[in-house]
Amino acid sequence: MNTDPSTDADARRAHPDLGPAAAELVRLLDGVGDDQLSAPTPCPEYALRDLLAHVLGLSVAFQDAARKVRGPSTGTAPSAAAPPALPDDWRAALPRHLAAMAEAWRDPAAWEGDTQIGGLDLPGAVTGRVGLDELVVHGWDVARATGQDYRPSTADLEVSRAFLAPSKDDPAARGGAFGPAIDVPDSAPLLDRVIGLSGRDPGWSRKGLSGGSGRLLRGSASPPR
Repeated sequence: MNTDPSTDADARRAHPDLGPAAAELVRLLDGVGDDQLSAPTPCPEYALRDLLAHVLGLSVAFQDAARKVRGPSTGTAPSAAAPPALPDDWRAALPRHLAAMAEAWRDPAAWEGDTQIGGLDLPGAVTGRVGLDELVVHGWDVARATGQDYRPSTADLEVSRAFLAPSKDDPAARGGAFGPAIDVPDSAPLLDRVIGLSGRDPGWSRKGLSGGSGRLLRGSASPPR
């Protein structure tokens, strides 16, 4: 049995746990009222119901990516298809699929070799970080759209920052998944800096509806079950 804390820390850095980010997103879902589903979000073209359908689709897509299953869920390019309608059972389906997504990426094999997501072939180690970033950023989207506090872990924010920062000034590297990064002072909270790197305005509010492109990495092209 390994009792070396440094070894455990190295493993967490190599294979981040998606569980805390998924759990925080599930916590936010509990605070979503039916009357808020038509509310605007930081993703300008998406009402909250559309965003939740997108998150449901990506949760399935990243499960398949972790298991190296190629198909419609992982082969759909960003912006190639709108998300399906939010299913009536979303309050049960979303937590279930988010938990399954996190569990799929707890398998060390998920981080090895290559897989597919968003129509791209990527190393598993990169894909897992993309998935974590999706949970972190869309958690913020949901929190802002519904007026809830958002409490991601510092560790998750650091993973997202490290993933997003290298492409900040490279539109080609950002592709269709992220809009142009928004400049945020280095002295700003880490969450604000991550949100700016994702192409969103950290100051976005339902009342102000301030800018940021908030583009989405498309998930499943068909409704998950």
